[in-house]
Amino acid sequence: MQLGLVALAMIFLSSMGHSGALKLSKARRQRRVSTEGPPSCPKGCERCSEYNGCIKCKPKLFIFLERNDIRQIGVCLASCPMGYFGMRNPEGNNRCTQCKIDNCEACFNRHFCTKCKEGLYSHSGRCSVSCPAGLRPVNETMECVDQRPAECELGEWSPWSSCMKKNKTCGFKKGSQSRVRLPLLQTHSPDTSPASVPSQTCAPQTEKMKCIVTKTPCVRDY
Repeated sequence: MQLGLVALAMIFLSSMGHSGALKLSKARRQRRVSTEGPPSCPKGCERCSEYNGCIKCKPKLFIFLERNDIRQIGVCLASCPMGYFGMRNPEGNNRCTQCKIDNCEACFNRHFCTKCKEGLYSHSGRCSVSCPAGLRPVNETMECVDQRPAECELGEWSPWSSCMKKNKTCGFKKGSQSRVRLPLLQTHSPDTSPASVPSQTCAPQTEKMKCIVTKTPCVRDY
């Protein structure tokens, strides 16, 4: 009889110990889970996920999708890499968008190249091995320019104008914008007579490209 009571007591104590061990293990797991927070976002990132990287960048930064095997990981950059241009969104989350011009290293927008790959000339936003008829190559800048007199020098390109249509900046969605290179003023030494200086026959060089804007109604003047 006494042996039976002892056996029952040992079984009871063993079950109590096993139950306590299970409770302790469960408590440890709960503590471990509770201390695990969301993934820390990298610098410049406002919202991110463990699988896709950055989902939304902080203002003024561009989100760029890097290829990682079959995944695309979002990273935030101050400027877009070669072959991409920055597309700003008024609602935030600016993006790096890939250039769509062949042999282009840097572009102003999807369809206008500003820098071609090595050995190619740029003209009107396109890249080519040689310049079109009526244009001459400038090896220093790898551009195609008008056939002008040797004494004619043009300055740097001006910034692109606002997107316009029929001299208006409102009431349309698709328009055009332009930029210009103006002739540089000729300089000559004081002892050179004006008759010996070649006449300046330069004309400005202009480039145009199409543009798309958010359509806004024009305000009438009363």
